[in-house]
Amino acid sequence: MTSRREQRAMADRLGVHADACAWCTIDKIPQPPADVLDAAGNPRLRPGKLRPLGMVGAALAVLFAPLVMLLALLSNAEEALKRTLATKEEKGRLRAKGEDERRRDAIIVQRGFDQVFDGNWHGSAGRFLLRWYDHSPHHQRLLLVTPEELVLAAPPRRVSVGREKSMRVVARLSAAEAYLIDPFSGEFATQTLLIRFQDGSWLRVETEDPRSALHMHTLRRPHAS
Repeated sequence: MTSRREQRAMADRLGVHADACAWCTIDKIPQPPADVLDAAGNPRLRPGKLRPLGMVGAALAVLFAPLVMLLALLSNAEEALKRTLATKEEKGRLRAKGEDERRRDAIIVQRGFDQVFDGNWHGSAGRFLLRWYDHSPHHQRLLLVTPEELVLAAPPRRVSVGREKSMRVVARLSAAEAYLIDPFSGEFATQTLLIRFQDGSWLRVETEDPRSALHMHTLRRPHAS
């Protein structure tokens, strides 16, 4: 989790007076129709490949995968035991939490938030998505919010470490073009946020942490739709 001090330092390094910022990612970009892809000049639709150091890190991750799975199983077993030994009041809270999660998941599917964007390649969000990895092949973006605009920053190439040191501004969206919203208005602690464009189209981003500084910002300063 990035501290507020680190967030301010990153924003200052970019020369952006941000109200809030956080690292985020997007889901896999779906394959656009051939005519849309050709008209856009066949842009990059996937992040760049890992460089040698990153490949070493990925190999180590594979080696430790069994341990991670074991820890996950132990954690699930611990949760099951807690549910078994829980008091009546605790079981009631667990049931309420499960109902909230099911309701959240149903809303996500119903509103199409399980997709990376609204699906209209000719809308502002679709056109912006097509240029996502042309802006930078790095798989993450630092998303910063100011009163005047949304700013996206990233390293000029994909890196496995030191993303903050090499990042630069790769895109800007003025307040007249787009704004940031929590689609659940803070009801659920999720990592999901939407960049909503003025034509109604939207692009979904996922922050590294639930209820990030960006989520808190959208609750403090909700956009009047």
